[in-house]
Amino acid sequence: MALSMQQKLDLLKGLGRPTIQDYIPKIFSDFIEFHGDRYFSDDPALLGGICLLGDTPVTIVSQVRANDIDNLQRINYSMPHPEGYRKALRLAKQAEKFGRPVICFIDTPGAYCGVGAEERGQGEAIARNLQEFMMLKIPVVSVVLGEGGSGGALALGVCDELAMLENALYSVISPKGFASILWKDGSREREAAELMKITAEDLLRFGVCDKIIAEPDGGASKDIGLTAKNINSFLTDTVARLMKEDFKGLPEKRYKKFRKIGVFTE
Repeated sequence: MALSMQQKLDLLKGLGRPTIQDYIPKIFSDFIEFHGDRYFSDDPALLGGICLLGDTPVTIVSQVRANDIDNLQRINYSMPHPEGYRKALRLAKQAEKFGRPVICFIDTPGAYCGVGAEERGQGEAIARNLQEFMMLKIPVVSVVLGEGGSGGALALGVCDELAMLENALYSVISPKGFASILWKDGSREREAAELMKITAEDLLRFGVCDKIIAEPDGGASKDIGLTAKNINSFLTDTVARLMKEDFKGLPEKRYKKFRKIGVFTE
């Protein structure tokens, strides 16, 4: 049964929704986590490492959502700092060197906008990810697991194929941010979400999303194993197909993919 926007927002903001830590052991094997950006520090809000998808070595980078209250502060409420995005780029460039595909998992309300993050170049880190991921000569696949908000989400969204879980949301600004700017009232978040057209169904229709990954009735937490199986099926098929491509031609195909998004009139 399709959920309403209010139900989707409640699902995504609750602590019970599965996180990347739930999915890794069910989708991948032999995961080894890497730490640090080689500039400042390690950001626990962004996880990265190498593992096997079936028999294929892959690099994964993912924003981290909390599954309990104790973890919320440790991962900065799922809002990465610039060192998180620099870690993601470091691992992506390493993957390019060794010919491994990169799998990105998007699950954040947005990048952290505190003074320290701005001093360390938050905007530059996100912009560099957008630029460098566009030019990677290896396959890049992104999956929106939950809330994909603002540039913090888009930094991992430059890819050859983007999929969204059925109840996920993806946008250039969070609904709360939209409401705060447009109406000066963040409490109108749910109203904003309805207007923004940011569901998986909307974005598939607009050509932003390439595939919707089914969730069990009531959301991914109702059967994590089934949700993981559906993600695994998408990734296995997509990565196998993209690995047959001419890697040198991937940046141009990516460019054309993003140029086709959006409708406008002059």
